[in-house]
Amino acid sequence: MGKVAVITDSNSGITQKRGKELGIFVLPMPFYIDGKLYFEDITLTQEEFYQKLGADSDITTSQPAPGDVMDLWNDVLKDYDEIVHIPMSSGLSSSCETAMSLAGDYDGKVQVVNNQRISVTQEQSVYDAMKLAEQGKSAAEIKQILEEEKLEASIYITVDTLKYLKKGGRITPAAAALGTVLNLKPVLQIQGEKLDSFAKVRGMKAAKRTMLKAIEEDLKNRFAGKDMILGMAHTSSKEEASIWKQEIKERFPEYEIIENPLSLSVSCHIGPGSLAITCMKRV
Repeated sequence: MGKVAVITDSNSGITQKRGKELGIFVLPMPFYIDGKLYFEDITLTQEEFYQKLGADSDITTSQPAPGDVMDLWNDVLKDYDEIVHIPMSSGLSSSCETAMSLAGDYDGKVQVVNNQRISVTQEQSVYDAMKLAEQGKSAAEIKQILEEEKLEASIYITVDTLKYLKKGGRITPAAAALGTVLNLKPVLQIQGEKLDSFAKVRGMKAAKRTMLKAIEEDLKNRFAGKDMILGMAHTSSKEEASIWKQEIKERFPEYEIIENPLSLSVSCHIGPGSLAITCMKRV
C-alpha cells in the first residue's frame, strides 16, 4: 500500500498553517497587484488584499506557474509514493487543466482531481481525500471517487456592491447603476462549474432569505437522504460573518457547518461584504 499525499491550492480556504496541522500541502495562488506578483497567504494577507481592492488597485488573478507546481510535486514525492492534487474548479480557472497536463509526465504517481469545487466545497474534498487515503485507497481510486461525487454540492453567493461585477464585465454599467439605485442584491450560484445568476432581490436581508431557501430546497430535493454538510464563506467583517453563521445554524440546527473566508480568487470578482452558503455531500 503506497503512501498518498494530498495537495490543494489556497482557493480551498485552507491556510498554510492549517495545511501543516492537517498534514497536507497548500499551493498558494498568485496575484498581480499593480504589476507586482504576490502569493496568497505567503506574501499577501487577506487584510492587505482588501486594502488594495478598496484602493482600486489593478488586481488580476493568475494560475500557479508550472515550474512551481512541479517543484512542489517533486519535493512531496521524496516522502510519498503518490499524490492526489485537488485544484479549484476547471470551470473557474485553467490551473486544473494545466496540472492535469503536467501530471502526464509522472507515470500515474500524480492524480489531479477535476471535481469542480471551490472554497469550502473544495475544502471538504480535501477532507474526503484524507479520509479515503487513511482507508488505504490509492491516488487513482481517490480521484475516481471524488470526480464521481463532484456535482453533489451547491454554492449560493450574494454581493454587497455591484462595483466588482461591473468591473469584471459580468454586468453592464447601466445594470450596475440601476441596481445600486434600487439596492438590488444579485444572488449568484455555482452548481459544478461557472458562476451564474440565480436571483435578484432588494436588500441584503432578502438576499439572505433567498440563499437559505435555496439551500433548504436542495437539501429536501437534490440531496434528499444524503449525508450533507453545510458551509459558509464570506468576504465580510468577522461580525457580519458571525451573524450569518448564526442565521444558518438557526435555520439548519441539525447540520455540521464548516466556515472559511472566500478565496481571494473569488473575492476579487465579487468584492468585500459578500456572503455565501454551501452544502456538499460527505464522501
